[in-house]
Amino acid sequence: MDRLICGDVGFGKTEIAIRAAFKVVTEGKQVAVLVPTTILALQHHRTFAERLQQFPVKVEYISRFKTSREIKETIEKVKSGEVNVLIGTHRIVSKDVQFKDLGLLIIDEEQNLV
Repeated sequence: MDRLICGDVGFGKTEIAIRAAFKVVTEGKQVAVLVPTTILALQHHRTFAERLQQFPVKVEYISRFKTSREIKETIEKVKSGEVNVLIGTHRIVSKDVQFKDLGLLIIDEEQNLV
C-alpha cells in the first residue's frame, strides 16, 4: 500500500516512519529510508538508532562521509540481512545495493514551494 504523510516540522512524520519501520523489522523484513540530503541521512540515522537502541534492530546509513570500504561493508551486511534499516540518499537504490528481504521503502522528500 502507498501512504503519503504531509506536515510541517515537528508534526511527527519521523515518529510515524520509525514506528512503521519497527513494525516491518519485527516481521522479519528490511526497511530502506531514502532521503534527499546527506545531512538528513545522518540526522535520521541518529534518530532511528536512538529510538530503536533497546530493540534488536540494526540501523545503518550510507553517505559520502563514509569511506568506500565502510560503504562496501554496509552493503554486504544489507545483502546478508544483518542490517534491518538502511538510510541514505539515492545511493541506496543503486544496482549494487541488494536487500535480502525489503519490506518497506520510506521516501522522505522535501517540497519547495515558490
